[in-house]
Amino acid sequence: MTSSGVTEAGPEDSGGLRLSTARGKWVLTATVLGSSMAQLDATVVGIAQPAIGKEFHAQIAGLQWVSAGYLLTVAGLILLAGALCDRYGRRKIFVIGVTWFAIASLICATAPNIGLLIAARGLQGIGGALLTPGSLAILEASFVPGERGRVIGAWSGLGGVATALGPFVGGFLITAVSWRLIFLINVPIAAAVIYISMRHVPETRDPNATGDIDFAGSALTVLALVGISYGLIQGSSGQWTSAPVIGALLIGIVSLVAFIVVELRVRAPIVPLDIFKSRQFSATNGVTLLIYGMLGGMFFLLPIELQQVSHYGPTAAGASLLPITFMLFALSSRSGALSARIGPRLQMSAGPLVVAAGLALFARINAGGNYLLEVLPAVLVFGFGLAITVAPLTATAMSSAPAERSGLASAVNNTVARTGSLLAVALLPAVAGITGDSYLHPAVFETGFQHAAFIASVICAGGGLLAAATIRNGQRPGAQRRSVEEPFHCAVDGPPLRTGTETGAD
Repeated sequence: MTSSGVTEAGPEDSGGLRLSTARGKWVLTATVLGSSMAQLDATVVGIAQPAIGKEFHAQIAGLQWVSAGYLLTVAGLILLAGALCDRYGRRKIFVIGVTWFAIASLICATAPNIGLLIAARGLQGIGGALLTPGSLAILEASFVPGERGRVIGAWSGLGGVATALGPFVGGFLITAVSWRLIFLINVPIAAAVIYISMRHVPETRDPNATGDIDFAGSALTVLALVGISYGLIQGSSGQWTSAPVIGALLIGIVSLVAFIVVELRVRAPIVPLDIFKSRQFSATNGVTLLIYGMLGGMFFLLPIELQQVSHYGPTAAGASLLPITFMLFALSSRSGALSARIGPRLQMSAGPLVVAAGLALFARINAGGNYLLEVLPAVLVFGFGLAITVAPLTATAMSSAPAERSGLASAVNNTVARTGSLLAVALLPAVAGITGDSYLHPAVFETGFQHAAFIASVICAGGGLLAAATIRNGQRPGAQRRSVEEPFHCAVDGPPLRTGTETGAD
């Protein structure tokens, strides 16, 4: 069974692979390297922002677009990519995505100006969207059912190590050589993934995936995100009344309305809107939008604060955030197990409040930059709040939809998380008073960052209150318990979070 409940054509007549075989290990290697490449890029670019800004003499809007360009194409296309994987083959789409990502990374690494870098980041997002769903889908479709928990657990752990080390390694590369190396290093990794995939990864597809693919819905999604993002970023620079900003916002809003109309009328919509009839599902995605939006906005600003205000080097800035990842690894499994026993409402209500406290503590970071007194307390409280929140939130997003739609529910939640990050990156800096080249002036940026931290804290706390008011405990009617081979998925750029019941993955 796939995550969407559709019976698979096995990768081999024998019924599937086992991790103990050489081919099974090669398949796992290809998917870990491919997904880690995209995950690393999402985290490392934040550390590189000050260096990129200085080289290109960029305004804050330019740096916003370096992040937003990637997010909007990933968010707009990841649902379509999942459908393409099922229709045309998981390995084929995965390899296309890896190839596309590598070519775009090479353009990023050689970009002579900020404009071309932003365009290349948008292209990179297309590759990321294509390879992201394919990575996990290959494992689910290629291995025998009894091995999937163990395999996905290994994929999660190995990918997590890469994600944890990414900011530190990226910071070292930026310090030792150049920010360009964080993109250039993707090329040999991608070459290895393509070689292994073509030689060892079996092709699988969903034999029941027939009919038209909703390209119109996907195109309208991207157009809506581009219009709204452009309008917010450019308007935040004080150009709210300019014709390009007003026109972009109108295009974005009209595209969003057209998307809803199209999804209601087409035979096979990319997002069947009736899935939102579930109050639990809609509420969970509302909480996701608020929380992950603020996480995306703050992780856009925090590396700049650490480097420009507190005078951390790129390596130290990346290393300072490692406790967040370690806390997620140590506590998320237990958090998921607790949620399975008592229901998600308590953790989804209290967790965002702890995250909000951590965000407020980030406002204490100043020019002194004392790690033990200023940075570490905020990192620990923030990481603890995420560990409380993430597993029950993503599990509830999937369990609040019918079992046969769990794959769709996961993809929608993933898209909502990225869209929240995109909108926050576009809007939070301006709301906090960070515009123009203010990031080059430490005293000015410090004040704006403090405002942003408090704004993000209030909105995250609002997410907790929303969860308390809307989330209910209890399993959906007629639902089956999640099997050991189905892990909780994190809506952010990272590996799936393992539940406490995944004994097969240990």
